[in-house]
Amino acid sequence: MADRATKVYRRVKPSFARFSKPMTSEQAKRSSTLSKPKSARSAGDPWAAKAAKVKSAKKETIRVQSFGKKKTATAVAIIRNGRGAIKVNSVPIKLIRPEILRYKIYETILIVGDEHFRDLNIRCRVSGGGQTSQIYAIRQAIAKALVAYYAKYKDAASAFELKKLYTDYDRSLLIADPRRTEPKKFGGRGARARRQKSYR
Repeated sequence: MADRATKVYRRVKPSFARFSKPMTSEQAKRSSTLSKPKSARSAGDPWAAKAAKVKSAKKETIRVQSFGKKKTATAVAIIRNGRGAIKVNSVPIKLIRPEILRYKIYETILIVGDEHFRDLNIRCRVSGGGQTSQIYAIRQAIAKALVAYYAKYKDAASAFELKKLYTDYDRSLLIADPRRTEPKKFGGRGARARRQKSYR
């Protein structure tokens, strides 16, 4: 039994040998650096300083989501920091058809000026309704998202100014239109028109 224990000890002993050796000056320096707190370590380490610099230079991620509605069409606009790209259902704004309705979306940009959109990317998804309803839902979603972005990330005064510009031009850019088509009733050709009758 003793012989077996001696064999195990002999097998294990060499692995402990490296801990019994005295540390070199380089190893001592490394261990003293690791024992310091993180803030003290980064002061002397050039790589840590560089990483901190990159982290501080990194832009804050911006994300604002807003929606617009018209009749049964619903649009959701998401604003992120970018280079001024505006896409609707993954299609650039300048390719939206019909061309005559495209200018209704451009109104949201032209009213306040394109400098407000330069550092932002806007991605819009729209579904439901017809062509015209979708265009009106998109423009409302973009306008509301821009006002919300300025209120959240800039200041309340500039957000209020944008709100005033939009409402002065067209109230429906920020406030949903509650009007709906009135359903047809029996006894006539439309919602209100009745069949004429004569007693002759």
